[in-house]
Amino acid sequence: MTLAILRSRALSGMSAPEVTVEVHLANGLPAFTIVGLADTEVKEARERVRSALQNARFEFPGKRITVNLAPADLPKESGRFDLPIALGILVASGQIPGDALDHYEFAGELSLSGELRPIRGALAMTYAMRKSGVLSGRQDAFILPAANADEAALVEGIRILPASSLLDVCAHFVSTPLEAHTASVRTAAPSYPDFSDVKGQTQGKRALEVAAAGGHHVLMSGPPGTGKTMLASRFAGILPPMADDEALESAAVQSLSGHFDPALWKVRPFRAPHHTASGIALVGGGSTPRPGEISLSHRGVLFLDELPEYERRVLEVLREPLESGHITISRSARQATFPARFQFIAAMNPCPCGYLGHPSGKCHCTPDAISRYQSRISGPLLDRIDIQVTINVPEQDALWQQAAGEPSAHVAARVESAYALQIARQGKQNSMLSVTETDTYCKPSEEAMRLLRHAMTQLNWSARAYHRVLRVARTIADLAGEREIGQKQVAEAIQYRRFLQGQ
Repeated sequence: MTLAILRSRALSGMSAPEVTVEVHLANGLPAFTIVGLADTEVKEARERVRSALQNARFEFPGKRITVNLAPADLPKESGRFDLPIALGILVASGQIPGDALDHYEFAGELSLSGELRPIRGALAMTYAMRKSGVLSGRQDAFILPAANADEAALVEGIRILPASSLLDVCAHFVSTPLEAHTASVRTAAPSYPDFSDVKGQTQGKRALEVAAAGGHHVLMSGPPGTGKTMLASRFAGILPPMADDEALESAAVQSLSGHFDPALWKVRPFRAPHHTASGIALVGGGSTPRPGEISLSHRGVLFLDELPEYERRVLEVLREPLESGHITISRSARQATFPARFQFIAAMNPCPCGYLGHPSGKCHCTPDAISRYQSRISGPLLDRIDIQVTINVPEQDALWQQAAGEPSAHVAARVESAYALQIARQGKQNSMLSVTETDTYCKPSEEAMRLLRHAMTQLNWSARAYHRVLRVARTIADLAGEREIGQKQVAEAIQYRRFLQGQ
């Protein structure tokens, strides 16, 4: 046999399209050519494969070797094609049988000694295998490095065969079959700080509880040291538990970054990039598009502290993902779409010195300076933030109290009950309701509607703000177990949209 055909997968955003690896041996001067829009990492497989075969005591054919990675118009990157290329050479040269190759997919980077090194995106590849298998009715096994086995096995319905070296894979087709890996999900206890550490700040904790129950975005403003960062760091601990599909989506994105830990399965991510982060760092990008912070926080929390200190053009890139829940990165040669359904939590000082509204009266900022500072956050971005709350300086009596505050477990129980009501009623959280669904599920009483109309007229709200206030009011009613949205719920929701100067 002079031709071997194997199957692997590339990565293109969140998708993992199938790649056919064709290896052909021909007479002529010895050469090793890889074609099919392969980048530098893939072309370097020539030296890794050659050394791995020789160190594993296989014969490297002294022929003209041509490797084609099809389809030819799909960019291929990374060293995941080392294993199928090496196996293709062995099959084409007759050193191992190739009768059963149609029932397998392969991925793995080879060391010079023939050991298999972990790859990036194993979970995304396995997820794509399951979807294509459902469509085609084909059930294939996936042979990959042992270090990726726990991650890949999180996708049910795929037979995972982990291997430590090229020799192990070859032995599978000759004498000693590889053992299928069974998923052993070890969910780690979340290490989030507890709300019981927070004394006082009743309004801030209430706002975060409403946000957690309905999936709303939050902006907190207050002087330094009032507890804004402390509250935000505890927010992920009160979010509803992740469903299996949500956990799989989040894990697949983490896998693309190469930093997914199976022990963090079903633990909501919490990302807090520094204010010097670039727009590409937040939304993702690069010549080969990679997910950014907003995608790495998918189904979790993105916390931006000192919000006005971010460059304005960096903040503006958040506007579309906050609305749509995904980000599309376009480059001249390719386009990639990543999910970005995160909860946005931000914190800021009310003025340049930070002490506007402080009881000490230390702030001497001019109105113009305050206006310029607050205007670093554009109106369109503020309009997309459902809850805007002021975090005041805590009273000294609250700080001196020895008793702890309400623990996160109690808050999380109320959040989970309200979340269950939303799922049973409409199948999604209140923040994700469309305009039509908002009119259907968030209809207030007549008295509440009169109050809302008055507030909209006085505060000059946009149509988006009107619908967002209705959704927040619906969440407040769900937390109280009320079927109808009344004046009390609407009044509280209105208060969550007016705290900045000029807002």
